[in-house]
Amino acid sequence: MKERLIDAAYGTGWGLVKALPEFVARAAFQAGADLAALRDGSGAQQLRRNLTRVVPGATPKELDELVRQGMRSYARYWKEVFRLPTMDHRAIARQINTVVIGRDVIDAALDRGKGAVLVVPHTGNFDASGIWLAQTYGEFTTVAERLKPESVWERFLAYRRSLGFDVQPLTGSGSFRGMIERLRNNGIVCLVADRDLTRSGIPVTFFGEETRMPAGPARLAASTGATLAIGDNIFTDDGWGLRLHSPRLVESRADIPAATQAMADSFAKDIAEHPADWHMLQKLWISDLPHARGEALGE
Repeated sequence: MKERLIDAAYGTGWGLVKALPEFVARAAFQAGADLAALRDGSGAQQLRRNLTRVVPGATPKELDELVRQGMRSYARYWKEVFRLPTMDHRAIARQINTVVIGRDVIDAALDRGKGAVLVVPHTGNFDASGIWLAQTYGEFTTVAERLKPESVWERFLAYRRSLGFDVQPLTGSGSFRGMIERLRNNGIVCLVADRDLTRSGIPVTFFGEETRMPAGPARLAASTGATLAIGDNIFTDDGWGLRLHSPRLVESRADIPAATQAMADSFAKDIAEHPADWHMLQKLWISDLPHARGEALGE
């Protein structure tokens, strides 16, 4: 029953929200975000704990406002998820193209002939940036966590493929092989990469505390010679922005930890510039995990 309700909720989102006038959808999602911030549930509480690391000097009142703005930003992301399939993707790409910074990072990587691995944190709207990427450079490869129920996973596959993404499941060796093949064909792989609290994650220092981030991006770059670069997704009042920066080569597998720490440092700098658009409502730092799990990761 729970899985059927989840599937129905997503189905309603893609069926109803996209049909609403923009001002109605915006007002409804903002009201929902404000209510979530006021109720201070587990997601809002964890967002506050996370933002305390990002803005350590903030007063309680400033954190209240930052959490409210963060919940509004997160709600805006979901509103756009449900509306993007019927929006004009070429118009979105044209709008982002007028403000994108660092497009030469991708151009230089493709000129090398080894492809590009773009990594982004959970900021702004990954899908809008992906539309610009697909419209400008053609289909690229990304991964997505397999969701439950299976029907929701299928909805997300169809959604992102409709935007021009080649989506691979996060688990399994096939996804890594698919990304390797994309890069060897001088293509682009784009990954959300600011959280991997598993034993395979690389230990990094992030905003002064220990956590883990995925080894995959640097491993892909080391295996193929692709350029590893950072993408910063930005919300603007009337659209989206994108900044590409910090390209680097990962010469060998031995360089993977250092490259992953450099990735974490770049994420931290970008997130600190617009913290309300960082949609991290989950536990991220080792110190926030239950003791047993934290101890297991620290072995």
